[in-house]
Amino acid sequence: MRSFSHKSACIFSLVAVMISTSAAHAQLNWSQWRGPNRTGKIADLQLPTALSGDAIKVAWKSQHGPSYSGPVVAEGMVFTTETKDRKYEVVTAFSVNNGKPVWKTKWEGAMAVPFFAKANGDWIRSTPAYADGKLFVAGMRDVLVCLDVKTGEIVWKKDFVKELNTSLPSFGYVSSPLAHEGSVYVQAGASICRLDANTGDIIWRAAKDAGGMNGSAFSSPTIEDIHGVRQLVAQTRSALCGISLESGQLLWQQEVPAFRGMNIVTPCKHGNGFFTSSYGGGSFFFDIKLENGKFKSVERWRNTIQGYMSSPVIIDNHAYMHLRNRRVVCMDLSDGDVEWTSTPQGEYWSMVTNGRQILALDANGSLLLVNATPTKFDIADKLKVSGEPAWAHLAVINGSVFIRDLKNLTRLSWEASAN
Repeated sequence: MRSFSHKSACIFSLVAVMISTSAAHAQLNWSQWRGPNRTGKIADLQLPTALSGDAIKVAWKSQHGPSYSGPVVAEGMVFTTETKDRKYEVVTAFSVNNGKPVWKTKWEGAMAVPFFAKANGDWIRSTPAYADGKLFVAGMRDVLVCLDVKTGEIVWKKDFVKELNTSLPSFGYVSSPLAHEGSVYVQAGASICRLDANTGDIIWRAAKDAGGMNGSAFSSPTIEDIHGVRQLVAQTRSALCGISLESGQLLWQQEVPAFRGMNIVTPCKHGNGFFTSSYGGGSFFFDIKLENGKFKSVERWRNTIQGYMSSPVIIDNHAYMHLRNRRVVCMDLSDGDVEWTSTPQGEYWSMVTNGRQILALDANGSLLLVNATPTKFDIADKLKVSGEPAWAHLAVINGSVFIRDLKNLTRLSWEASAN
């Protein structure tokens, strides 16, 4: 009996350790654009209590070529992209713990953007996606590359321009891929495609457009449950739409006006509706209704406030958003009323939140800790973390934040247990 009890206790302890390890592993993943659920919001996300003084320190730093891709963290590694010698696109995997390179893979794929967009560079833009031991990386020339995360070997490569006979997108592949249950969803090839994650084969193609200058999507898709029906929600250059995951059938569509199709932000679900904002168009909330088995989009409100490249975060019934005019606003999603507007805050913010505070990285390389309240714009602390432009989305995991500026990848930590 004693032996059985001891054995049972050992088994129980082992199971507990396995569960604990699994939970810790889950916390160490920042698998895609805007985090695990693509909203920038994680309820139990640990944020630093302060930024200045010795509250946050550099754990390691690695130099790289330019990129706008946000870092992705999974399986004890952090993955980042770069454009090298104006010819190659490179993906490098680093150890999360010490920043040492694990592997590096490259392919020919660079391209030049139009002269009026040169200020934003010719380098790779899309943030990769991780799922089931694979990393899906979108290259500028409308190419999607699947890599084995353990070795960096190319599993498959999809050239949408070649296979679908479409034009090379003028601004390059910008939208970030979405990996979900054995499939990859992308806005590429002047359309929205579902691919088999293991083979790269196209399962369906929807929302086809003219391609080229007017067809290269900027916004990144999400998967949402609307009235109990799970669907792909994507914002093209002209419209917000819901698409059947299984068949690619268009379930609903809503025009989103924008200057020259600059619909860039990731639309944010709230209830059974969506908030979005566009350059030259304004801000909008659309209720998605289900009537007689059919979906229908109904505009709840709109105003003239214009987002640009920074995707908002939703906290309770409010949207916090960085604007085209470089200010930050808090908007009531019930009616579109503005609760407050900040002073100018730089060209761009990427944001993550736990529902109480917002950790933001601005394009000038400053990290900001903001108290999320509709009563006032309230910066709790601020720290300069880079002297280089920082347009890539930040990643936050387990007491650390990963910053990708144009020349470096940096891990900053705020507690000893993060190591």
